Amino acid sequence: MLIRERLRVFAPATLSNLGPGFDTLGLAVEQPGDVVSAEWSDTQGVEIVEIRGDGGRLTTDPTENVVGIAASAALSLFDRRRSLQRPPGVRLWLEKRMPLASGLGSSAASSVGGAVVVNELLGGALDRDEVIGCALEGERSVSGGVHADNVAPCVTGGFVLIRTCTPIELLSLPVPEPLRVAVVHPHTSVVTAEARRLVAEQRFEIGQAVANLGQLGAMVAALYRSDLELFGRSISDALVEPIRAPLVPGFAEVKETALDADALGCSISGSGPSVFAFARSTPHAEDLAGRMADRFREVAGLGCDSYAGRINTRGAALIDT
Repeated sequence: MLIRERLRVFAPATLSNLGPGFDTLGLAVEQPGDVVSAEWSDTQGVEIVEIRGDGGRLTTDPTENVVGIAASAALSLFDRRRSLQRPPGVRLWLEKRMPLASGLGSSAASSVGGAVVVNELLGGALDRDEVIGCALEGERSVSGGVHADNVAPCVTGGFVLIRTCTPIELLSLPVPEPLRVAVVHPHTSVVTAEARRLVAEQRFEIGQAVANLGQLGAMVAALYRSDLELFGRSISDALVEPIRAPLVPGFAEVKETALDADALGCSISGSGPSVFAFARSTPHAEDLAGRMADRFREVAGLGCDSYAGRINTRGAALIDT
């Protein structure tokens, strides 16, 4: 049954790669995230009424903004696969509650918010993988390719391993109860397309690939065993982190600080510049976040936003209007 009232969806930030899992591993965090609101319209197509929190950087053209692209994809998929009639169009409102070009899945959150809120208006007519596919259309428009390591955990919550994107095949991994995460976003930016170009141009030796394969397998085993020590040791990346580290001023010193403070592991989230570290408790995560932010200010002169707490196991969801 189609929903006639205005709905609001919170789509959480995500961490991707998680060390050895380039384009295959991601997780959702509790904060920050985007809020997307939607209602039916008598005007054909998708309209973005307002965007807040972006400093005027994003367009309201629904064919150029990921939230509009993902929403349009959801409507089109519904029309192709369902016989139920719907109103002609949808009106959207996007509230950016997370920084752009941060390595926290900002475009994925907006894409997921657009796809999920439209699916809610449609009464949940699309299944999980269909929603993810619609959100990936938004991601494709900004990255030039299809990689679900931000979109998938944003939809499902928790740890997600992406086996394939075409077709979508996801594996949800266990979240050990004590595990917490600290995330620090230094006030600088890394352009995703540029960071991906640097990786694409690199040629790797077989030994580097073998090292990452071993760490990725160990990470999956550690999550199933709730073995935090093994999990921490597996957050090691011989492929992508060495290439992207120079894009994040002070990263080497911040990582050293986190590991000296007994972090389970530390690396760059996605393209950066955000850096994450895993912890054994909420106080430990909060301490790590503070130390990492202080180190960024000390060595790079960068202010930071910090987040510390549990892994988000719910994913994108309706919130009260």
